[in-house]
Amino acid sequence: MSLFKRGNVWWSFFYADGIRHQSSTGTGNRRKAEVIEQKLKEEINARSHQIVQYDPKLTVAAVAARFLADGQPKSHHLFQLKALLPFFGDVPVVRLNRNLAREFRQWRKQQKPITDATVNRGLSVLRHILYWAVDESILQANPLARVPLVRERKLKRPIMGIGEEDRLLSALPDYLRRIAICALDTGMRRGEILGQRWEDADLARRLLLVTKSKTVEGEAREIPLTKRLFDLLAAQPQQQGAVFTHNGLPLSWIRKGWLGGLKRAGLRHFRFHDLRHTFNTRLMEAGVLQEIRMALMGHSTGSRVHSTYTHVELPVKREAIARLQQWVQQQRQQLQGGDYASTEND
Repeated sequence: MSLFKRGNVWWSFFYADGIRHQSSTGTGNRRKAEVIEQKLKEEINARSHQIVQYDPKLTVAAVAARFLADGQPKSHHLFQLKALLPFFGDVPVVRLNRNLAREFRQWRKQQKPITDATVNRGLSVLRHILYWAVDESILQANPLARVPLVRERKLKRPIMGIGEEDRLLSALPDYLRRIAICALDTGMRRGEILGQRWEDADLARRLLLVTKSKTVEGEAREIPLTKRLFDLLAAQPQQQGAVFTHNGLPLSWIRKGWLGGLKRAGLRHFRFHDLRHTFNTRLMEAGVLQEIRMALMGHSTGSRVHSTYTHVELPVKREAIARLQQWVQQQRQQLQGGDYASTEND
């Protein structure tokens, strides 16, 4: 041991990786000083090997605050944290385990009727934040890494009919109506639409290049424009910036306006994501093959998440969109014919 006494207090003096370390042990008892010095050496050695020093008092709220500041949170992270923090906020991370996750599930369901899928989304966000904390050397390990999520029941996805679409579009404000038309005519995800830029809208070739996909593999997919969407974009072309804005500003959240539009239209509940399912179903009804639908929507082939995206030539995609337009037109004519026949019978 490299201890020396200064007055009545033992001091530690040693070298580690060529660096001199000197520190008071704060005690006049040599045996205690030896234990303290050993602890100092272990801590310095751990830091030199980038071993995380775990704080047992670190709370979930503290980790979440650092994630919000430095972790580039998405809108769904913020949304889920509103439900997570009232329960987990003051809980030390060291106490997180399977039983606590189960208690959270029961607590959430007591607040209001929700599905297991909704609770799963919240726990998935918490697990993501903890993984981020591990990567940032804030935590040694993710205590929820092996906590299983409840199996979700497969629910029937609602598909919007032509009549429902017309009622919705007439009830939405103009900025949101343009976004809904884009979703119905391209099958793009909400984040892809809100991140779409004019630099990647090729009106001369009537194409959209997806610039902000959910996955890396989907970044470069091209989607031909329907006549309706082309006319909408060509009416107000720009050189650069976000394609879909409100009062000239980019959008990141449309939930309030969407729910308001559904209410004004008197429609059953639809998620915005259901417009993507509607696009896929309409393509299927129009006779478009599965691999072509997958290429248009940015779905990977097979069941593997990281499998390569289907390569489909642009002319085939154009033909698929033409089929979609023809199918929609036929459905609208049948709907109008039915309304006319009903009026005649009355």
